[in-house]
Amino acid sequence: MTGASSTAGYAAEAEALVSRYESIAFPDIHAAILPLLPAPPADLLDIGAGTGRDAAGFAALGYRVTAVEPTTELRLRAIALHPSPQIEWLDDGLPDLPALARHGEAFDVVMLTAVWMHLDEAERRRAMPRLVALMRAGGVMALSLRHGPVPPGRRMFDVSASETIDLAREHGLRCILCRTDEDAQLGRPGVTWDRIAFVKDGPGAGIPGLHAPETIA
Repeated sequence: MTGASSTAGYAAEAEALVSRYESIAFPDIHAAILPLLPAPPADLLDIGAGTGRDAAGFAALGYRVTAVEPTTELRLRAIALHPSPQIEWLDDGLPDLPALARHGEAFDVVMLTAVWMHLDEAERRRAMPRLVALMRAGGVMALSLRHGPVPPGRRMFDVSASETIDLAREHGLRCILCRTDEDAQLGRPGVTWDRIAFVKDGPGAGIPGLHAPETIA
């Protein structure tokens, strides 16, 4: 998840969320994104890592994963569920990611799965340049946007794909994927997802270097 106000409701529902999130297969939820990513070994940042499902999936593929999760209840469950020397866990959150700033690292992949719509407009404008600064040239950022009824107690905003693409373009990212999917994994009525991916062009960057592992475990 993201910063304190953005994570409203997640601590209280941690146990139920673990069961729900872990029921969704990692390759299924990221089928559209995986073919666009730099192949492992590569450095991957998973922001809002939740129960660790995706961090573990990427680690199993050979990525070096930094998993960011500010909700203590989720982060501790994730560490217990998915112990791996390939995953480093951080207590940090958007929009500013201060702990990551102290690390001074850069990444080949930045994942924001079901995160971006928790930020209001001002927070999104603060977060985007921070995220771009964390990416290496040729790096890919992938995010998903939820649309539909907001669960009770949650803080979400209706953020469009077009707004997100425009904001990313302002900071030097190029959109390489934009698609809308039904809520197939959990089947919630009225819920759809935009899945968007961007590449950071620059010296040494190029689409031929973007590819996924041939085998998804």
